[in-house]
Amino acid sequence: MSTMNISLPDALKEFVDNQVGSLGYSSSGEYMRELIRRERDRQHLRGLLLEGAASPQSATADSGYFDELRNRVHAASHR
Repeated sequence: MSTMNISLPDALKEFVDNQVGSLGYSSSGEYMRELIRRERDRQHLRGLLLEGAASPQSATADSGYFDELRNRVHAASHR
């Protein structure tokens, strides 16, 4: 793991310190890593959504489609 030092203005440092204390993070580094992971995941999800929006429609989104989707999600969550 490599190290990165970040300089923050006092107001942002105070905000980070408050977040660390109130959200139960053990350090500002842990908090920052979590923010970066969330941003990475958000960008990945955005890419998937844009890719899906650009793809041709493959199924009719009727009540049967959503029933099947719910069943697949339910089955996957119980593995």
